[in-house]
Amino acid sequence: MPEPDAAPEPQANHGASNGGSTSPRTAAVTTRRRAEPLLLEVAWEACNQVGGIYTVLRSKTPTMVRRWGSRYCLVGPYDPRSAQVEFEPSPLVGPVGKAVKRMRELGFGVEYGRWLVTGRPHIVLLHLGDVYRYLDDVKYRLWADHHVPTPGDDQLLNDVVAFSEAVRVLFTVLGEQEGQRRKLVAHVHEWMAGGCIPMLRKENWPGSLVFTTHATLLGRYLAMNHPVFYDHLPFLNTHDEAKRFNVESQHGLERAAAHGAHVFTTVSDITAAECEHILGRKVDLVLPNGINTARFAAVHEFQHLHDQYKQRIHEFTIGHFFPHYTFDLDRTLYLFTSGRYEYRNKGMDLTIESLARLNHRLKSEETPVTVVFFIVTKAPRHGINRRELQSAAMLQDFRKIIEQFKDQIGEKLFFEATAGRIPDLNLLVDDYWRLRLRRNQQAWQRDGLPSIVTHDLHDPDNDSVLNQLRTCNLLNAADDRVKVVFHPDFITATNPLFGLDYDQFVRGSHLGVFPSYYEPWGYTPLESIALGVPAVTSDLSGFGSYVQHMELTGAGPGLFNVPRRGRHPHDSAQALTDYLFEFCQTSRRDRINLRNAVEDFAQHFDWNNLGKRYDEAHGLAMDRLG
Repeated sequence: MPEPDAAPEPQANHGASNGGSTSPRTAAVTTRRRAEPLLLEVAWEACNQVGGIYTVLRSKTPTMVRRWGSRYCLVGPYDPRSAQVEFEPSPLVGPVGKAVKRMRELGFGVEYGRWLVTGRPHIVLLHLGDVYRYLDDVKYRLWADHHVPTPGDDQLLNDVVAFSEAVRVLFTVLGEQEGQRRKLVAHVHEWMAGGCIPMLRKENWPGSLVFTTHATLLGRYLAMNHPVFYDHLPFLNTHDEAKRFNVESQHGLERAAAHGAHVFTTVSDITAAECEHILGRKVDLVLPNGINTARFAAVHEFQHLHDQYKQRIHEFTIGHFFPHYTFDLDRTLYLFTSGRYEYRNKGMDLTIESLARLNHRLKSEETPVTVVFFIVTKAPRHGINRRELQSAAMLQDFRKIIEQFKDQIGEKLFFEATAGRIPDLNLLVDDYWRLRLRRNQQAWQRDGLPSIVTHDLHDPDNDSVLNQLRTCNLLNAADDRVKVVFHPDFITATNPLFGLDYDQFVRGSHLGVFPSYYEPWGYTPLESIALGVPAVTSDLSGFGSYVQHMELTGAGPGLFNVPRRGRHPHDSAQALTDYLFEFCQTSRRDRINLRNAVEDFAQHFDWNNLGKRYDEAHGLAMDRLG
């Protein structure tokens, strides 16, 4: 439904006797007649899943729709693959619909409709190809007006520039139609959409501009390659470093957006310090990332769901390890880490070092616990290892045989028992199925050690995770108390090894481990606790730093913050090892209490609470415009 807009503001000259100014009473009437503000949120990942910002936008939309109603609209690039699944067209009504209609008249391909996520917000999807006919002119303006170089041989960069120009055209049309009758607020995320900000400011666009960087691109590169990134950050020449990493264009777009916005924000105090040095502007506000806790809510079923999905992980464990040797699944704990394959930034190096120490300590103290640790990330790979697929197929065969045993034994046992006879169970199953079971058991047995990786990697000899696992002697020996499974692909329901969604895999686990070195926010530990699973974070992640500075007395049990800021890696690894060892001593009842505690604590990060920071940013932007 189109929103009921107020009438346009009268243009008559009020009160010539006071220099043409408006009297207080008339100003109040004018304000009442002015239409309510319109908010447009722009991001490369709107209806276009690439990384974490997609999660930010998707989870936040119910809160934004409750706050803004039909006056809230997202803007993203048109991708036919994602649009086919997540987009539904709508009639061209309301102020944004009218602007889309005008853009089409100007020869631009534009889609307008609903994003099919919770809240069903309005969204505009811009075709990038229509800008390519004058892309060189756009690049010239970026260089001439804002000193941002954009070479022509980078397809992603070309698309980013085209997207920024298409957003500029949309907002220019919207400003012409609505700028005199309502306040317009554009909230732009990340450098991939930020190029529109300096262009709009040069044209004196009548609306307010908010820019949020979730992580500086140059900072991410520096952290991956600089051993003491945070200590040396104030002394780095960012222009030279951007050239060294060949991200001069991206850095230039990000810097121009930061300086062109009325309000500049980021997601954590750690990234705020990074922005000041790398982008040359202090942030105005910190907007922490939240979650939609309703999406994860399991009411009183979370323990039942944990048991249910843990059984599925048990099946993988049986298929992966039991052809070689067995261990007690009732005394097995499932720990995991996950995220983008940034070996150092995500703390994978620290995690593996701590696992090696934990393995030694569990063995030396004869702790009767087995830890199976999953490293879940997306690395270059050919496909699932042939032996993994064979094991998965054989497990299914075992199930078919056992089902036959159950059917035959159940039927014959019933007749024997009702006839008053004590049956010989060995005679209740046909010889065929008994022979089939023995053959399967023989084929099931394997020599050697279980693999530490589930897939065939492109370059296993130079893989950072595999090399450190080998160096630390974490090779899944029978006497190892810590077993490791490197799964170089994201877990989905179509995965033949697990048959679980990622959320289900997390629920079935006991602990998530995310001791990041560079993490502007960190959704993985937050999602973990929202699913009722204790987690490890670090004080160098935005989430961990935020928790550390909360007015509450920390997170309480179930969320451990590894001290990494200003610490030697040896000390951080020892702190993590101590916590993991302590976790291995917990009883089942203790772990249930921890799951209750973290699920309750996650409510602090619901968008209903953290969305108020966005309201503050939008209000500040409108105040600064006047």
